[in-house]
Amino acid sequence: MIKYRVGIVGYSWAAGAHIEAINNTSSGQVTAICSSRKLDAGEISAQHGCPITCYTDLEQMLADPNLDAVSICSYPAQHAQQAIMAAKAGKHLIIEKPLALHWEDCLAIEQAVKDAGVKTCVCFECRFSSQLLTIKSIIDQDLLGEIHYAEVDYYHGIGPWYGQYRWNTKKEEAGSSLLSAGCHAMDALLLCMGSEYESVESYATSSANKDFVKYDYPTTSVSIVKFKNGSVGKVASVIDCMQPYYFHFHLVGSEGSLLDNKFYSTKLKGLDKNKWSTLSMKTLDSGDVSDHPYQAQFQAFFDALDRGTEMPLTNLTEALKTHQLVFAADKAAAAKK
Repeated sequence: MIKYRVGIVGYSWAAGAHIEAINNTSSGQVTAICSSRKLDAGEISAQHGCPITCYTDLEQMLADPNLDAVSICSYPAQHAQQAIMAAKAGKHLIIEKPLALHWEDCLAIEQAVKDAGVKTCVCFECRFSSQLLTIKSIIDQDLLGEIHYAEVDYYHGIGPWYGQYRWNTKKEEAGSSLLSAGCHAMDALLLCMGSEYESVESYATSSANKDFVKYDYPTTSVSIVKFKNGSVGKVASVIDCMQPYYFHFHLVGSEGSLLDNKFYSTKLKGLDKNKWSTLSMKTLDSGDVSDHPYQAQFQAFFDALDRGTEMPLTNLTEALKTHQLVFAADKAAAAKK
């Protein structure tokens, strides 16, 4: 049964994944798309298997009283203005990461959401992946003990062969390596550490490879985060690497360690301390949006709307914590400290 009718802003690669995931939930359906390009409603409806009204004017789409929520899949520089407009129109929000390219704009979104009383879902969908759900379960069951050090690193070469490259090369469109891509790793670090950050130091550099010379900002950054509970974490965001996609995890605790899809724990008797045990989980091994767990995330969002509560894991409040740390890290890198 369709409970929530959703409008999509921007008809992009990510939008295609959002449409499929929303339509595959038990209670959501995409009924409208707003794009700067003029789209053929009949063709779009046939392609996605449901009636869709197409707009080129966002205000017109937001004026539809039957629209319950809006999913923002436009360019990052447009997110803040469009999210604020949708909130003021009383629509619940799904927002692709990053929320905005400036912290002040993130705070403006927060205020608009608070004023309108709408619910939010921010696309840090990796929190709904098999890998992170498993890792969080291991942490929550105290199998690693008290985690005092963690590395969560994002390696994804975003060169001319990748669709995002055409706009990702510009600072005014993408912000930074960490904001446009590595924010998934920073978000995962915060989820794993379970503590507020105290300070961050960051350094940035760039590849000499000709495929990355179009970038007008450093394409690799390394951030060291100190948390209020005394633990330390490291996040590398490397979008200029010549290698397969790799989302790296290494958590070190007082009773065990986790390395990608392997772990060891003194809490489990009988394990060979000289060997890793392998976890049977699907790892985050692709940047392709069709491989991301959007459906699970959007189902959790619609279920929360049913309850009248904020969704778990990826609501605006949680996402703001990640963005605040990302902006602080980028500021430190720019200041070379």
